[in-house]
Amino acid sequence: MAYHLEGRLLEVCDCRVLCPCWIGEDPDNGTCDSVLAYRFDAGTIDGIDVTGRTIAMVAHIPGNVLNGNFRIALYLDQGASDSQTEALVNVYSGKLGGPVAELAKLVGEVVSVERVPIIFDVNEGRGTLTIGDGSNAELEPYRGADGSITTLCNTIISTVPGATVFVGKATRYRSRHAALGHNLDLSGHNALQSTFVFDG
Repeated sequence: MAYHLEGRLLEVCDCRVLCPCWIGEDPDNGTCDSVLAYRFDAGTIDGIDVTGRTIAMVAHIPGNVLNGNFRIALYLDQGASDSQTEALVNVYSGKLGGPVAELAKLVGEVVSVERVPIIFDVNEGRGTLTIGDGSNAELEPYRGADGSITTLCNTIISTVPGATVFVGKATRYRSRHAALGHNLDLSGHNALQSTFVFDG
């Protein structure tokens, strides 16, 4: 086994609630400008401990998510060592196979790889994500009549295969990235949060 990773995911985008990509429909705007981040609460990759690290992707999806050809900027938190950075890039580029490689197949171009300060403070659909000085999101969950957090499961595509996803909205979503065409300052748009366990 090359890797074992477990932790939390946050995904925000410029689609209205709920993001249609997860059920295989076209993005609300014809394209999708999104940010997703994985926080590793525990994990090893080829014997390298990546516990406490975060990897994030700022992405432009040119059409239906199932058609791929994403353009992404990849970010590692600045606390990641050279060996941790290399290990995480190997996983998220698909080089080490497993469930993450299925997501990597959708990426057509990586425009940059950088280490920046990343704040990931997200639990059960509520929290904050900040990636350098380019992207920031604040989110709140939707709740059912009994007060429990609204969830999504058994979707045609998932960035956390097999996991239940908490459905929410970004009370604020800002993203700037010239190479990807991001120039966003939105409120009340899609946010999804989940936990994951990846073995590959």
